[in-house]
Amino acid sequence: MNITEQLAITARNNPGKTAYVFNDEETSYTELDRAVTKFASRLQQLGYKKGDHIALAVGNSPYYVIGLYGALRLGAVAVPINPQYTASELEYILKNGDVKGIITMDVLLEKFEAISGQLPGIEHYICCESGANSSFVDSPLHEKLYSFSKLVEEGSLGFEQPVIADGETAIVLYTSGTTGKPKGAMLTHKNIYSNAKDTADYLTIGGDDRVIAALPMFHVFCLTVALNAPLMNGGTVMIMPKFSPQEVFRIAKEQGATIFAGVPTMYNYLLQASGQNGEDLSDIRFCISGGASMPVSLLKQFEAAFDVTVSEGYGLSEASPVTCFNPLDRPRKPGSIGTSIMNVENKVVDEFGEEVPPGEVGELVVRGPNVMKGYYKLEEETAAALKNGWLHTGDMARMDDEGYFYIVDRKKDMILVGGYNVYPREVEEVLYDHPGVAEAAIIGTPHPETGESVLAFVAVSDPQLDEAALLEFCKAHLAGYKVPSSIEFMDELPKNTTGKLLRKKLREQINHS
Repeated sequence: MNITEQLAITARNNPGKTAYVFNDEETSYTELDRAVTKFASRLQQLGYKKGDHIALAVGNSPYYVIGLYGALRLGAVAVPINPQYTASELEYILKNGDVKGIITMDVLLEKFEAISGQLPGIEHYICCESGANSSFVDSPLHEKLYSFSKLVEEGSLGFEQPVIADGETAIVLYTSGTTGKPKGAMLTHKNIYSNAKDTADYLTIGGDDRVIAALPMFHVFCLTVALNAPLMNGGTVMIMPKFSPQEVFRIAKEQGATIFAGVPTMYNYLLQASGQNGEDLSDIRFCISGGASMPVSLLKQFEAAFDVTVSEGYGLSEASPVTCFNPLDRPRKPGSIGTSIMNVENKVVDEFGEEVPPGEVGELVVRGPNVMKGYYKLEEETAAALKNGWLHTGDMARMDDEGYFYIVDRKKDMILVGGYNVYPREVEEVLYDHPGVAEAAIIGTPHPETGESVLAFVAVSDPQLDEAALLEFCKAHLAGYKVPSSIEFMDELPKNTTGKLLRKKLREQINHS
C-alpha cells in the first residue's frame, strides 16, 4: 500500500467528501483523485517513467498536492524544494538529485532561466499559473515549458498505475543544510505511508478533522502531519498559501478547523496577535508542535490563552519524520517530545551504542518502518547515520521512567566550558522564563581559559531590559559556568523558512565581528 493507492480508496468510499479547502473553495476526494490520475497520465505521455526524478518547487497550493501525488502515482521520485531558495541553491539540488523535470510557479521562472544553461538534464518545466500574468511565450525556456493546468485537463482517466514496491524510493528530501551541503534523504513508499498512518492513528486524526496546513508543504513536517495524515483517514486539509496569524484565526473560526500544526515560532506569533481582536481557537481540538523545541514558558502561555492542548513531538527528515508525540489520552508533559508512536522505537544510547538508564543523557536513536533507506549517492554518510538498523539522530536526549523523551540538545551544539557540558536548550529555557524576552538562542564561542564560553542572543519585548539585568536573572537560575559571558541584542533571531533557528548565522555573525 502507498499514499496514492490510499487516496484512490478514500475517493471510492467517500467520493463527495472534501479533501482540501483552498482560498475558501472546496475540492472533493473524487476531484482530487481524478486530477492526480490525469496528471500522472500526462507525465507518462511526456516520457516520464517509474524512477525518474521530478522536482517540486511550489508553494502551498492544490498544484503541490496534485503534483506530488501525481508524480508518486506514476512511480516517479518526487524531490520537494524550498521555492525561496536562490538560483545557486536550486542548481545544487537539481544537479545532485538528477532531476529530469521541474514543477514550479510562473513567478519563479527567472531563477530557472538564470541557471538553465547548467542544467542540460532538465527536459520540462511544468509551470503553475499564479495569476501574475507571467507569459510563457516570452521565456527563453518556452520550448521546454508546459502549463500544469493544461496537462491536468488533457490527461486520461484510463491511466494504469504501475506496480510499485514498498521499498522503492518515493521522495528524496534534502535536509536543510545547516551544517554544509544538503543531503538527500531517500524515503520509500513504505516510509511515507507508514508514518502518515501511524501519526494519524496515534493522534486520532480522523475523517471529521479539518487540519490547517500553514507550514510549508515542501517540509516533511507539513507533508506528513498536515497533508498525508489527514488524507490517510479521509480528513480535510485547509491549505494556507503562507502563514498569517490573522488568517489562522479566521480559518479556525469560519471553516471549523479542528487541528493546527506549527513550529514554536508560529505559536509565538499567534500568542502575540491574540490580544488584538479577542481571537480564539475554540473549535480546535488540539495543536501539534514540532520542527524545533518549544520553550516551556511559551507552551504554558499558549495553552492558558486559548484553552487548548499542544502536543509537542519530534521528528527528522530521515525518519519521514515523526518518531514521538505527546499522547492525547493521558497528561502531556511540558518540555517533553512525548513517547514513541506506534511501530517506531526510540532509545537513548552512549557512544558505544549501548542503551543508558532512564534519566541519563545520550544520543537518541530510532528504528522503524519510517526510517530512510539512506542518503542519495552518499554511502559513507549513510553508513554513519544507519548503524545496525538504528538511525542515529545526532540529538542528545534523556528518557524518564514512563517512557517520555526529552531533547537536551543537538550533539554538535553542546558547549564545553572548563570541562563542563552546557546544553543551549537549558540556558534558553531560563531566558524564555524572563517576561521581557521574546526570543533567545545560545551558542558557544572560543575562550582562551575555559575552551568555550556561553554567548546569548536575545530579542526582547521589553525595550528597557538591558544586559546587566538579564545576566543577574541568569545567575539566579543557573550554575556559574552556564551563565552567558555576554548577551547580544537583536530585533529578531535568524530563522529558515520553516521557522527553525539558524545557529550557523549567529556563529557567522560572531566570526565576522
